Amino acid sequence: MPVPDPRPALTEEVIVTTLRAAGCVFAEEEAGMLIAAAETPAALAAMVERRVAGLPLEHVIGWAEFCGLRIAVDPGVFVPRHRTEFLVSEAVARGRQGGVVVDLCCGSGAVGAALAAALDTTELYAVDLDPAAVACARRNLAAMGGRVWEGDLDEPLPVRLQGRVDVLTANVPYVPTAEIELLPREARLYEALVALDGGPDGLDVLRRVAAAAARWLAPNRGHLLIETSELQAPQAVEIFAAHGLIPEVASLDELDATVIIGAMPAA
Repeated sequence: MPVPDPRPALTEEVIVTTLRAAGCVFAEEEAGMLIAAAETPAALAAMVERRVAGLPLEHVIGWAEFCGLRIAVDPGVFVPRHRTEFLVSEAVARGRQGGVVVDLCCGSGAVGAALAAALDTTELYAVDLDPAAVACARRNLAAMGGRVWEGDLDEPLPVRLQGRVDVLTANVPYVPTAEIELLPREARLYEALVALDGGPDGLDVLRRVAAAAARWLAPNRGHLLIETSELQAPQAVEIFAAHGLIPEVASLDELDATVIIGAMPAA
């Protein structure tokens, strides 16, 4: 005879209690998402176990909501943060319908997808160093005709884009190396370090993007937008200015979001 399973049936109430005990702040909301994503009771049980073990919810259910879009997020890939929606809104305000959009450090492709949807862009290009992120971004951007390359920042971009890009975004890693250990467990253990570690002061990758931007941005209309922290903003502004960009800082306290914007001057 089969041995009875001593565990309680996975009702929504049981799942909420289990998640809450594991420290999930939004247990009710997460329970509903897990139930909706599971195809079988066994799959649901496995998903709850993975979430209780500490995996990000987005990795467990396979997607994240971002700017009203459902973005596929594979295990190990950086989960798009809601504060980055502010970067998207600032980019949309400076872009143009049908323009050329490039997204470096693209991760899952969330920023590029949101920009393409808002700007009805005819040319969308994205790059990431992480093979898992590139595979994920290709799925997310395929319907929009986006092209995604695996490589180091702007190295894979075709020469024909030089001087033509309207919006260049880069959600670069900006956590100082010494502060990685202070990040939430979900990020430290389950997201790629390359997507988090910004070097000694958190600005290493930002410096490289700012240095390359003028080669790609369209004169008198192109803009570079990079998310950073409030504390890093003054130094980031200096970096942008040193590379010939006209800098501006935009912030939104509600999302704890800070974006450095660099306008390309006239040729």
